[in-house]
Amino acid sequence: MADNTFKALLLEQHEQSVKTNIVSLEANTLPAGDVTVAVAYSSLNYKDGLAITGQGRIVRQYPMIPGIDFAGTVVESDSVDFKAGDQVILTGWFVGERHWGGMAQRARVKADWLVPVPEGLSLQQAMGVGTAGLTAMLAVMALEEHGLRPDNREVVVTGASGGVGSVAVAILAHLGYNVVASTGRTAEADYLRSLGARDIIDRQVLAAASTRPLESERWAGAVDTVGGDTLAGVLRGIAYNGSIAVCGNAGGLALNTTVFPFILRGVNLLGIDSVSCPQERRKAAWARLVRDLPLHLFDQMTQVVPLEDVPVLSQAILRGQVRGRVVVDVNAEP
Repeated sequence: MADNTFKALLLEQHEQSVKTNIVSLEANTLPAGDVTVAVAYSSLNYKDGLAITGQGRIVRQYPMIPGIDFAGTVVESDSVDFKAGDQVILTGWFVGERHWGGMAQRARVKADWLVPVPEGLSLQQAMGVGTAGLTAMLAVMALEEHGLRPDNREVVVTGASGGVGSVAVAILAHLGYNVVASTGRTAEADYLRSLGARDIIDRQVLAAASTRPLESERWAGAVDTVGGDTLAGVLRGIAYNGSIAVCGNAGGLALNTTVFPFILRGVNLLGIDSVSCPQERRKAAWARLVRDLPLHLFDQMTQVVPLEDVPVLSQAILRGQVRGRVVVDVNAEP
C-alpha cells in the first residue's frame, strides 16, 4: 500500500442489487473527519452482513465502505485529543452505514467517535471484542444496575453462539452467574460450555407458541440478542423483578406479548444501544471488558480472516452459521 492509496471493500449499488469489490482507492477520497487512522482490524457483525448483502436498508448512500467498527493507529490528527501513534477503537456512530467504515486500510472520522485502546488489549483483541463485546458488556452493566447479582438463579443468553451472545456468556460466567445458553445449533454445546455456560437450551423451547401469558419463574435475568418469539418466551419465564437486556432482532422485529410480566412481576425490559452510546459509558464498558472478559477465551471465540473472505461470510452470518467473533485483518493477503 502506497501512502496515498489504500485497499478497501467497496459497496456499490447497481439497479436493485449491491455489488462488492476489493478496490484500491486514493487517500483523498476519504470522507471528512479530523482524525485519519491506519486500520489494523475490523470485525464482521450481523449489521455488516445486512449492509454487504444489500438487506435491511442499512446503507443510506453509495458507494460505501462497510464495517461498523475498527481498531488501528492514528496517522494524522487535527484534534487535541489524539496524536499520531495513538491506538484507537471506533464502534458505532453509524460508521459503515452513513460514513465510510472499517473494512479498509484507512479511515477518516471525527475524533469524538474514537476511544483509546484500553491498556491490556492488543488491536486484534480489541476487534475480537468489537461492537459485539461492547454491546454484551453494556447489557451486563444494565442488568447489574437493575439489581441482578450472582445468586445461583439462572440467567439466560439467547443467540448464545453468535458474537454478542458468546461474549455475554463468557462475561456472565466469569462474574459467577449460572448461565444458560440458548442456541439453535446443538453442535455448539461444547463450545458454549467452554465459555462457561452451565446448561444449554434449544432456542425452539423458548420460541415455542404458548397460550399462557406467564410461565413458571425461571430466569433471574436475560441477555436477548434475538427478539421476536424468543424474546416473548423469555418474558413469560422471567422471575419477579427480573430484567431482560434487549440488543438484537435476528429472530424478528415484532414482539407478541402481554403486559402481565410487567404489571404482575415488575419485569424490566432494558434496551441496549451501542451506536450512539455516550462516550463516558463506552469507556466504562471497555474498562469492564478488560477486567471481566477472560482474554484466554479469545482463541476459541475468534477467527481472523482477510478482507477478501468477508462477502461469503456475510451470507453465513445472516444464516446463523458463524460462531463467535470474526475479526477482519484488512492488511492480510488472501
